[in-house]
Parts: sequence; C-alpha cells; structure tokens
Amino acid sequence: YSAAIAELSAVQLNYYLDEEHCWALDVAELRRALAEGRRHCCPRVLCIINPGNPTGQVQSRQCIEDVIKFAFEEKLFLMADEVYQDNVYAEGSAFHSFKKVLFEMGPPYSEVVELASFHSVSKGFMGECGFRSGYVEVVNMDPEVQQQLAKLVSVRLCPPVPGQILLDAVVDPPQPGDPSYELFIAEKQAVLSALAHKAQLTQEIFNQAPGIRCNPVQGAMYSFPRIELPPRALAAAEAQDQAPDMFFCMKLLEETGICVVPGSGFGQR
Repeated sequence: YSAAIAELSAVQLNYYLDEEHCWALDVAELRRALAEGRRHCCPRVLCIINPGNPTGQVQSRQCIEDVIKFAFEEKLFLMADEVYQDNVYAEGSAFHSFKKVLFEMGPPYSEVVELASFHSVSKGFMGECGFRSGYVEVVNMDPEVQQQLAKLVSVRLCPPVPGQILLDAVVDPPQPGDPSYELFIAEKQAVLSALAHKAQLTQEIFNQAPGIRCNPVQGAMYSFPRIELPPRALAAAEAQDQAPDMFFCMKLLEETGICVVPGSGFGQR
C-alpha cells in the first residue's frame, strides 16, 4: 500500500494497533489519526488488514462493526485486506468478513458504506506465495468511480494462467461428493494445522527468551514480538546512526544468517 501511495503522490496516515490487547484496533485511535491527518490533507480511505500483517491478530466482530460505523460517520471508503482469512489458529478467534458484517448490520450502513474487499491466491495457504492472482470485490461504489476502476483494470495484463486456474479453485473449491473433495480437505487441514502448530511454537519460544515478549499469534503468517534492547545496544545503534531495531536486525543477520524485518518499518510504536 505504501508503494502505491507514493507512486500516486498521495499521503499515508498511520494508526497504531493496541499491543496490550493483542493488537486490537481501537476506534478512538482511528479518530486521533484522522483528526491529525485532516490538518494537512483530506483523508478518503481507511485500510484494514484482517487477519493482520505483520501483527498476526484476528479482529473481533464487534471491532469490525465499530470500524464500519466509524467509516460511515466519517465518509471513508473501506479497504478490507482479507487475504489470510483461512489462516486463523487461536482458540476463540474467528474470521468475519467486512462484507458479511456490513450486510448483516443493514441500513443505513449496508446501503451507503463503500467497501472493497481483497482476497489472494498468493497468500494464506493455497498458493503459498508461488502463484500470483487475486480479486477485489466492491460494494456501494460510486458508479463514476467504478467506471474508472474498470478502465484501470482493463489496461493491465492478466495474471499467469496457472494463477487463474488456482483462483477458480479458491472461489469454487471441491464440494462433498466430488472426486477430489477428500484429498482437498485432507491437504488443506494438514497445511493449516502445521501452520497453527508453528504459530504456537513461535510464541512459546519467544516468550521463553529473556527480553522478548510476544502476543498470541491468532492468525495470518506473522508474529510481531517486542524485543527489549539493553542500554549499551541502544548506545551502539545511536553511534552507528541506526534505529535500534535495525541495528539488532543487522547484527542478527551478520552473526547468525537469520534475516528478520525491523518493526519500525511498519509504523507501529
């Protein structure tokens, strides 16, 4: 998203997720970011990633309702990135699509709130980042804007044929009684249960390590641990004119060969 925004000379407004409450989304924080942004630009769009990237949280239904009401009140176009919807691991967590919640809320929300929801083959568990294709569904979009969207999409090249074939399998998977159904379900469950096991393992091992704290990985493909760096490391980072987390990541790469991403690049605290 940040690359597309930069290309279009638009402005990105960051908002913080609540780490103390397992990376929940707080509408009060959205209001703060919106008010701050309105001092120098005209915010149009609210982008939500659920299940979360890079924080691995799964937003509750109540949270989604609150966000839809907020978008309605503030006349914001909602972009719901839901590409990890199959990857939900934590007990008590469940994926709720923005479109489903929007329609269940009924008028006036279901008739007014503009929503684009995204799904992808190249994330989650199906394409495992090798295949490239996906789709966007739009509801309540202004007809003139939708015309421009159709124009933009029609001048693009299509994705590779294998990706298109796989997308068909994503939107119309084998059904009970189909020859491939049992194999499909077995493979799907095997992949997702392995990912759930790794998610559990990741948070357990992080939380055993001194100076590292990690929220439960509820979904998606990411954990977002907090690493407390000692004063000498902070001083060494400053001496090299690096952000402390970037300093840590570079040291980790040089000394272990393990490459991780500094958290500051995601605009969280």
